Amino acid sequence: MPELPEVETVRKGLEQLVLGATIQSVDVYWDRIVAGSIDSEEFKQLLVGETIIEFDRRGKYIIFRFEHWALVSHLRMEGKYEVENSTAPLKKHTHIVFHLTDGRDLRYLDVRKFGRMTLVPLGKEFSTTGIRLLGPEPTKEAFDGKTFYTTLQTKKRSIKPLLLDQTIVAGLGNIYVDEALFVAKIHPMRAANSLSKNEVSRLHESIIKVLGDAVKAGGTTIRTYKNALGDAGTFQVKLAVYGKKGSPCIRCGTPIEKIKVAQRGTHFCPNCQQLDIDY
Repeated sequence: MPELPEVETVRKGLEQLVLGATIQSVDVYWDRIVAGSIDSEEFKQLLVGETIIEFDRRGKYIIFRFEHWALVSHLRMEGKYEVENSTAPLKKHTHIVFHLTDGRDLRYLDVRKFGRMTLVPLGKEFSTTGIRLLGPEPTKEAFDGKTFYTTLQTKKRSIKPLLLDQTIVAGLGNIYVDEALFVAKIHPMRAANSLSKNEVSRLHESIIKVLGDAVKAGGTTIRTYKNALGDAGTFQVKLAVYGKKGSPCIRCGTPIEKIKVAQRGTHFCPNCQQLDIDY
């Protein structure tokens, strides 16, 4: 699943390719991708003649801003955008096509059909389902360390699933939670309220650093992810634990283990990230 760094990279690619483009017409081949109160037929009609004036991102959501509307797009597991000449044949799994007035198409492809697009009046994008409950962006400016510690002290859940639920901090998924916990030397099953101030401080810093580094690298390519420019991300070469089961830990040499935490495959170093800590 694309996480924040991959989604941000897609946003940047779309900005390069289609910012300022005007929609001539829209084809929808899978109605359920269009979510919210505006159905697929109205979706197609309302976007005709609209020009893309800005691209934004909130958590894992891409936001298209038009002159009168905002389109909130969630890629989910396999969603991706491609820009093609309008005469090019449609690829398999193409579900929505935005025909542009310059002779190109912006095409949305999704093998599993899990992705969703919600069209709302401009200015209402941050109140849509999903976005309105998101925690802060994982940046130094938005993600306050003291608030993070105070919040974790009220939570008994294991730290990994808590970070995955998007309400504490936005944009973290399975890959980057594993990586951030490794950098902070915290076991993924530790209860959130058992973490010391020092541990929470390390975790706060590691979340910002890991996601920041991944954005710079264009994201992580696991299986099929490519950005809107057709390029794979490169952060996978920097992964310390994710997908490294059996490999020696880069810090201590202990083999990396993989377990299930909240139904998610989870990678960690059993020596650097111990579950039983003496306080």
